[in-house]
Amino acid sequence: MACTSESETPSVSNLEEKRSRLCDEFAAVAGTDSAVAQCYLAENDWEMERALNSFFEADMERVFDVEDLPENATTPKAKRQKVEETTPGDCIDLTADSPAATRKPSEDDDGKLSMITWNVDGLDTDNIVERARGLCSYLVLYTPDVVFLQELIPPYVQYLKKRAVSYLMIEGTEAYFTGMLLKKSRITFVESEIVAFPTTQMMRNLLVAQVIFKGQKLCLMTSHFESCKAHTAERMKQLRMVMQRMKEAPDDVTVVFGGDTNLRDTEVAKVGLPATVCDVWERLGKQEHCRYTWDTKANSNKTVPFVSRCRFDRIYHRPAIKDGVLHLAPDHMALVGLEKLDCGRYTSDHWGIYCTFSVE
Repeated sequence: MACTSESETPSVSNLEEKRSRLCDEFAAVAGTDSAVAQCYLAENDWEMERALNSFFEADMERVFDVEDLPENATTPKAKRQKVEETTPGDCIDLTADSPAATRKPSEDDDGKLSMITWNVDGLDTDNIVERARGLCSYLVLYTPDVVFLQELIPPYVQYLKKRAVSYLMIEGTEAYFTGMLLKKSRITFVESEIVAFPTTQMMRNLLVAQVIFKGQKLCLMTSHFESCKAHTAERMKQLRMVMQRMKEAPDDVTVVFGGDTNLRDTEVAKVGLPATVCDVWERLGKQEHCRYTWDTKANSNKTVPFVSRCRFDRIYHRPAIKDGVLHLAPDHMALVGLEKLDCGRYTSDHWGIYCTFSVE
């Protein structure tokens, strides 16, 4: 955030202005009002990340079943463990209960890389257990090799760790963050890093993982770019940073970015994509049924006084260009999460994107 603590002693007017700004930022991130924001900030010495952690943990404690949370889940950690493998004996693998789990992929499918990217709207606590279970059902159905997730919060991650034990979880930072699920039987994890967006006002960053798939080096990236129309300039800065990293990746590495970009087409046009990078939706023919991932006309999870249909969630791809290595190319895309759950809501207010890549 722009300002997270009060190490200085400003004048009364400056202090009030600063605290008012922090309350506005907190309320925007947490989806609450300024009175609640002020309460949590004051209790946490006006440190934004501590206050947000406290808010999310307290709110989620009453939502998830106690058995789904570790004993220390309500205690904010000073630093998150970025990569944590869960012991299978302590977990429940939902995939074991589904006929889809026994379905063996065809030889053609086995050679493909499959992925899902999805903003799961963890900030919305209504029916969140049912919605988290809904996400797991899609993991069973599609068995993706890679899953990019945005708007995670710690209890949601703990839920996934207990139920999707065939995946390795890579986490972003505190409060609310991005994450990745890597299928252990198909993806070999090498290392990960979190790249800061220097001027973000919404605690956004880029999560990067280096992995191996069938002997091919992959660089996987996910992010949740700055939200709202007013933050166009910052969102474009973030896109430039991602494109630069994709462009500069070693030529024997395939790079895939997926996430909630909040981008408008005009913003992408102003930034421009490197010649080596493609927008997967465009590469696959701009199929209309995959265009809108944020669609308040079709998705009723959010009550808004207007219809908004946007392609906020996007996948970008830069193939390896070195001779002698696998050249993966996108060959299929579909939206997921289009079915209402038994609770009457969708898994998220965003549709997820399912995509596959095959060897050219």
